[in-house]
Amino acid sequence: MRKLFLLLLLCSALTVNAQQRYELNSGWVCTNIKDAQSTGSEISKTGFSLNSWIPATVPGTVLTTLLNNKKVPDPFYGMNNEKIPDVYKTGNDYYTYWFVKDFEERAVGNEQVWLQFRGINYKAEIYLNGKKVNPKTQVGMHLRAQYNITKLLSPTGKNRLAVIVYPPDFPGNPNGGQGGDGTIAKGLTTQYTAGWDWIQPTRDRNTGIWDKVTIEKTKSINILNPQVITLVPGKRLPEGKQNPATVKVSVEVENPTGQAVSGTLQYQIAGKLVKQPTTVAANKTTLVKLADLQLANPKLWWPSGYGPQNLYDVKIEFIAANQVLDQEQLKVGVRQIDNIWNEHTRSMGAFVNGQKIFIKGGNWIISDAMLRFSDARYDAEVRYHKDMNLNLIRIWGGAILERPEFYNACDKYGLLVFQDFWFSGDCNGRWVDPMKKEDQWTRRNYPDDHHLTLTAIEDQIKMIRNHASLAFWCGGNEITPPEDILEPLKNDILPRLDGTRKLFDFSNSDEMSFNSIGGNGDGPYGIQDIKTFWGTRTFPYNSEVGSVGVGDYVSLLRFIPKENLVAPQYKAKADSVWDYHKYISYEQYLNPYGKPKSAEDFAMKAQLANYDQYRALMEGFSNKMWDWYTGSIIWKTQNPWTAMRGQMYDYYLDPNACLYGLRKGSEPLHVMMNPLDSMVTIVNNGFSTKNNLMIQAKAYDMDGKDYFYSQAFNSVGPSSVRRLFPMNEFLAKLDKKEGVFVSLRILDQKQNILSENIYWLPGKDGEYSGLKSMKQGPLKVAAVDQKNGKVAVTLSNANGNPVAFFNRVALINGNTGERVLPAFYDDNYVSILPGESKTVTVEYTGKQSNLAVEVYGWNVEKQKVNIQ
Repeated sequence: MRKLFLLLLLCSALTVNAQQRYELNSGWVCTNIKDAQSTGSEISKTGFSLNSWIPATVPGTVLTTLLNNKKVPDPFYGMNNEKIPDVYKTGNDYYTYWFVKDFEERAVGNEQVWLQFRGINYKAEIYLNGKKVNPKTQVGMHLRAQYNITKLLSPTGKNRLAVIVYPPDFPGNPNGGQGGDGTIAKGLTTQYTAGWDWIQPTRDRNTGIWDKVTIEKTKSINILNPQVITLVPGKRLPEGKQNPATVKVSVEVENPTGQAVSGTLQYQIAGKLVKQPTTVAANKTTLVKLADLQLANPKLWWPSGYGPQNLYDVKIEFIAANQVLDQEQLKVGVRQIDNIWNEHTRSMGAFVNGQKIFIKGGNWIISDAMLRFSDARYDAEVRYHKDMNLNLIRIWGGAILERPEFYNACDKYGLLVFQDFWFSGDCNGRWVDPMKKEDQWTRRNYPDDHHLTLTAIEDQIKMIRNHASLAFWCGGNEITPPEDILEPLKNDILPRLDGTRKLFDFSNSDEMSFNSIGGNGDGPYGIQDIKTFWGTRTFPYNSEVGSVGVGDYVSLLRFIPKENLVAPQYKAKADSVWDYHKYISYEQYLNPYGKPKSAEDFAMKAQLANYDQYRALMEGFSNKMWDWYTGSIIWKTQNPWTAMRGQMYDYYLDPNACLYGLRKGSEPLHVMMNPLDSMVTIVNNGFSTKNNLMIQAKAYDMDGKDYFYSQAFNSVGPSSVRRLFPMNEFLAKLDKKEGVFVSLRILDQKQNILSENIYWLPGKDGEYSGLKSMKQGPLKVAAVDQKNGKVAVTLSNANGNPVAFFNRVALINGNTGERVLPAFYDDNYVSILPGESKTVTVEYTGKQSNLAVEVYGWNVEKQKVNIQ
């Protein structure tokens, strides 16, 4: 007992002396450079008056601060973005700002205090208490910076930090081209801010202290950039006892003092402790590799849909004289990711823990165009991707290397990440482009400073490399980096700093997906006839395919003024606000449901096309998995602005029918019907054979009468597709002039529904005449509070009724009628067959009050239901 007490006492003493870290994320003020009229040395003294300065948002951009101070209108609403001056026209001084923060801190004894910036765009000079902090101008958006400010701290403990931030040197002409005139790419910054085909220009080009500012306090040692590698040999299964995995840990250890420091570097994982005596010379940084650990029976990390996302806590410490001089803590997933070329498909295959994974991915731009990031928003967006039954997110190269908080969410939800570096075919010279200022030869060498780019690449790799979800690196979007960047990246930087992940030279390279078709190697991007997804062979690992995604009417109301809520008409120019928000036409796919009479009617019919489009997309690719394809990545699943294309949920985190059509088509175990020959097919993405599956097929007419076709027990092997029986003769015998519903199900031996899929088919003329004249369905709705942020909504349709078709369930505030966002539905846009019921579970976050549920459908009147 005495030994235990002493051990606890020692641990307590060690904890007390551990390092401290906190953010400087409030209390900032700012002013434009023209209004400051003083030097950084003067401004950073605590006696300097800041009375006329305005509150600043840090982390954030200048534009965010101006918006929060109501000095500009919301650029996401209507045409407001046109009312905000663009830096290209105003000149850089217009968006050059001083940011000031007062804080308390002092160093005692051997304490060291570090000022850390995780991202400033684009240039910065930094002052503290009248002294310059950075000897050289800090340059580059995609780069962390750390400064030892111990000797600059005030003896009183009251300190003032002043940072002047300058916009990119080349903000670019936002002339309507992809990345404007392209010159935004001359610097190491976000290319999309000059405008793209899914966003208008961001007026300040994201100028500001856009990422976290942190104070870290250590003793005489600073632990930097730990690396944890896990090796999981062999072919594993999620369940059962596991063979050992290898854990490899290395750490950079910095000694900023004038004398050598000796001690013990150690790490802990799963109750195991690995130690190593270490000496770090004065004013040096040393890379220390600790002994490998064989982790017995590890709990493995798996992609979503394949197994659990187990994560281990790892604590790394440097201890000397019973003091913890510094420590770092992180979470790691034990897994191994490999790439093996598939000769049959002529594309790369992804393997996790020895198991092949059929990639179902979505392209991601950035969470918010104005860089208003939060843990909660990242969590919600990544969770939506999990809810779509996707297993990968690709980070597009015209934005950023995503933040650790994004990767935390991907680790949690099991989304593999395909991370591009900062290059795009549009800005970096792949194509002849009359919108670009400079020729292809010049653009090919963007950005101008290659040394800075390589420095930033090294830094950002170190920042995110420990995340289990990070699966692949990519040189750039549709183009490689310049050769003197690509070569050291491929042959030196990644082998030295990572060594465990595949680098694809660019996003549609032949090493990833051999292009035997011609063209660009990705796409197409417009809405397609759903038969195309099933019958036309495209690129074997398509990095970008898809496009539509207008939200429902409630979504449109959030950013389109009422006078502009005019339904687009086929072959007619859309309303100016719709056009400004990048609407792309797909009315030809809505007119068979009846020409939209209003924006509300348009939005409802758009959801039918949305659902059908994305269900068919993933079904078509899955139907040919391992034959034509090893995966596909949808362009795109989200928007960082109020754009009207390529989104499964809108900027405000409100899902549309794209999400649920994709969720349906991407089910791990799924039943579907080929629209080319009506072949009923089942897909199994799991690692084990599924036996004793009852496959059931029926049809329903517009009055709700059912026509039984077949049911049969069958099985399907692991990670495979099984074709069962066609329905074409059966469907041909039915009167199809009005169209029919087809219901497919997989049931287990206890008659539990494992997969359900309902198609609505047009008449022989391609028109949905039956849906146009369909009788109303008196749907009964009940909502029950299940506590812990869950509501169960049960939809019931009595015998004798028609199908209650395409019902949208929405969790709302019962007083205001506004939707609760984000909210997560285990299904939506659901159809209820006669004599049946279905329960939709809704989850929400945070404390909510006065909740109610709203339900409406194609032939179901809108109703509000209180929660019991």
